[in-house]
Amino acid sequence: MSTSKSRSVPDKAGKFGRFGGRFVPETLIPALLELERAYEEALQDAKFVQQLENLRADYAGRPTPLYRAERLSEELGGAQVWLKREDLLHTGAHKINNTIGQALLALRMHKTRVIAETGAGQHGVATATVAAMFGLECVVYMGQEDIVRQRLNVFRMELLGARVIPVTSGSRTLKDATNEAIRDWVTNVENTFYIIGSVVGPHPYPMMVRDFHTVIGREVRQQLGAHSIGAPDWLVACVGGGSNAIGLFYDWIDAGPRLIGVEAAGHGLESGQHAATLSVGTVGVLHGARSLLLQDDDGQVQLAHSISAGLDYPGVGPEHAWLQETGRASYASVTDSEAVAAFERLCRCEGIIPALESAHAIAYLYQMAERGELRAGEVVVVCLSGRGDKDVAALAEVLGKGDER
Repeated sequence: MSTSKSRSVPDKAGKFGRFGGRFVPETLIPALLELERAYEEALQDAKFVQQLENLRADYAGRPTPLYRAERLSEELGGAQVWLKREDLLHTGAHKINNTIGQALLALRMHKTRVIAETGAGQHGVATATVAAMFGLECVVYMGQEDIVRQRLNVFRMELLGARVIPVTSGSRTLKDATNEAIRDWVTNVENTFYIIGSVVGPHPYPMMVRDFHTVIGREVRQQLGAHSIGAPDWLVACVGGGSNAIGLFYDWIDAGPRLIGVEAAGHGLESGQHAATLSVGTVGVLHGARSLLLQDDDGQVQLAHSISAGLDYPGVGPEHAWLQETGRASYASVTDSEAVAAFERLCRCEGIIPALESAHAIAYLYQMAERGELRAGEVVVVCLSGRGDKDVAALAEVLGKGDER
């Protein structure tokens, strides 16, 4: 796990420029400092690093393939499109990269209970998976709205032994599930490890979660090299909190390709029903860190919307806010309908059923091609962050096929 990129490693206060930091109750400061020390020590422990690498390979299924999507490339006018297949990992998404690392830290810190928040359910499933493997008690907080949308993943978590607690406050989605997880952690900090699912929250979480996902970009570099390709021209990934995107981007932050993060425009930016934080958000504090978020003039957090439960979050990781502010990365947004269309197109042209989250990144490729931004022969790597099994039932309803046999 390299942390050598000087431009993006946070300072001692956990800040990326003016973003990040620790904005939490005093009762949590000792726990965060304890976690930071444990993480720093773990990075220097050869046994910890080796165990992490072994589990990545033998349990999670790394390295994941980098697949040349020939038919998709043709549809997009001849650019070389490569898909980083995080959807082929155990549990079906990139989330397992992070939960393995954090679970190992929980054991190292002698915690007997883990908690998590989840939206699309993939982080919840990945947390429940490692908890089962290590014999840890597991509680997952999930918004009631997301429980309805992602019933399959709820059942998977329950099969793995986790207790899924419905959250009925607020929008009943990821933001509110995170609120409840933080309340639990404050109450049970002595025996509980909070496995945060994205590059959000108070320091050291954005840095730590990022580091566990940087394996994505490192593998891409090695895999392109095996095809005698140097730096790609474009790296593209969906962004909710932003963990799969920062995992793809990080190995290339100092120089090289254009970095494009794709958010959820929901029903359109003008509608107010979206989750495009980097496109229209303003600076504020949410879940322990300063970043960009959707809020009104009084600083009240606004409801986010996306057809994708995993992107339905009114904030974003502070490192992404910093990358946008410094101009190193660019961020765009894709509507629900555009994501659904891209979902169907990838199914039919490549035989891959992507997560709706990932479909946002695919949709943006079509927009780039239509605007003439993609040139024939350019190398584009897209992070296919997860598989779409969890979204099929919801999409059947959206497409009017829910009652077909």
